[in-house]
Amino acid sequence: MKILRTPDKCFENMRDYPFEPNYTTIETKDGSDLRIHHIDEGPTDGPILIAMHGQPVWSYLYSKMIPFLTDAGIRVIAPDLPGYGKSDKPATREDYSYQNQVDWMTDWLMANDFKNATFFGQDWGGLIGLRVVANEPDRFDKVSMGNTGLPYNPEAPQEVLDKIMAFRESSLKLTPFSMSKEVKKMDGKSLSKDNSKNHPALKFMYWQKFCWDTNDLPMGFLMSQMMEKNSKFNSLFYYLFITLGLGKFYPFKSNVAKAYEAPFPDPSYKMGPRAMPSHVPSIPDQSLEAQKKAREFFKRWDKPFLSVFAGDDPVTNGIERDVLEMCPNAKSASHIGGGHFYQWTRPKELSNLLINFINTTGE
Repeated sequence: MKILRTPDKCFENMRDYPFEPNYTTIETKDGSDLRIHHIDEGPTDGPILIAMHGQPVWSYLYSKMIPFLTDAGIRVIAPDLPGYGKSDKPATREDYSYQNQVDWMTDWLMANDFKNATFFGQDWGGLIGLRVVANEPDRFDKVSMGNTGLPYNPEAPQEVLDKIMAFRESSLKLTPFSMSKEVKKMDGKSLSKDNSKNHPALKFMYWQKFCWDTNDLPMGFLMSQMMEKNSKFNSLFYYLFITLGLGKFYPFKSNVAKAYEAPFPDPSYKMGPRAMPSHVPSIPDQSLEAQKKAREFFKRWDKPFLSVFAGDDPVTNGIERDVLEMCPNAKSASHIGGGHFYQWTRPKELSNLLINFINTTGE
């Protein structure tokens, strides 16, 4: 396996991320060494929270939450998934299967021998992390998650499948704006619904196609648009630089934009964020049996489980119903808003929910 490693200099002078790196090397199925990064903050004897990010972000997403959590006496472990942040980045599309990510992060967990932990995951951090919990349940005392799930779609109308395949293979060129317009139309219906006209996969496919077709995915621009308030003029001016191939030279980048560009010195490092959206099992795929097994596991989960959704994220609004059906023992927290990346936009509110969850016996 060809593996790339982002030079340390790319992360120099980064604002709001004063955390010491920790590295764990695991062995992949083909015998390659894969180095996975995580941060470890807070008291060493405090209750452990393993906080897992999604696509296309990295552990920087938790930097606003960490002071709230550590001040409450919680030890925060936040890894970077392979392909993201300071972790190594396999270089080919085929490396980034759903199963590979689950296997890699399970090996990382076991190598560090984390125990008696609370898990929190969002986006791909939930899809991968919930499967890790199902693999190693004795290492976790509690589970929390939000804006994510364990989608299981053993059937989909052939009409939907045909439309998605044709769309993926089409020559349509998407921009961040045309893609976002369609994704925002997701109506909150569960991914498990058999609906050939309004099936969520028919909107999510715009994100999948945009990510894969965009060789130099503009990570800083995308995350700034999703996580910050930008004027229309600033957004268009920034995107103009990108279309001219000058995105890295845009003079008015925010710290957020810089942080999400840092892991990717050139397009060859971006295969993870480009490839992973296509592995979200919104339609039947090779993950079916593993998803079914994990969902059956959570049907029997009798430890505390907290569902924490923003409630205003069009991509995941409808998934909470499926999560609560999947895990009858789950309890639902009040929606806190903040959109898809609410770790950044609602850090205090989300931290307080997790602090109370961790510190409350039997809940």
